[in-house]
Amino acid sequence: MLHAGWRERRVHAPRDDFDGLRALIVAEAIPPPGRIWSDADWRVIGQGHKSGDMDDKWHALVVEDRLYLHRSWTGRGSYEAQLVRVPGGWRIVAAVVEGDGSSYRRHDDAYETALLEALTDGKLLGAHDRPSHERLARIRAELGMT
Repeated sequence: MLHAGWRERRVHAPRDDFDGLRALIVAEAIPPPGRIWSDADWRVIGQGHKSGDMDDKWHALVVEDRLYLHRSWTGRGSYEAQLVRVPGGWRIVAAVVEGDGSSYRRHDDAYETALLEALTDGKLLGAHDRPSHERLARIRAELGMT
């Protein structure tokens, strides 16, 4: 479910709106999330997201069928995900996370996969009450990150 007013606050982000984005330095494969996003979700995801203020830490950009997530303050790439059309919608079939410890503090694969899914749901769809956020909260608690 989208939060009230989300569509009014969401910042559409065409590729030309982004300056200074940097590619991942060391791309490390992570397991893709096992879920499928609907066609309606994909249409919204494809619009991307540009941070609207200093409290928003993420930019998201979609080019063709690849999702790029960058830190908004530095422009550094953190995630890349390849999506494909499957029965029922769209699925991430390959994903990578930044593995360079000088630019990103990488955690285990389960955490990184959960964060990728939760960011896709939260930043791009405005949905913070999906199972992805519950899974991420559980993993953070298990890792002592609360």
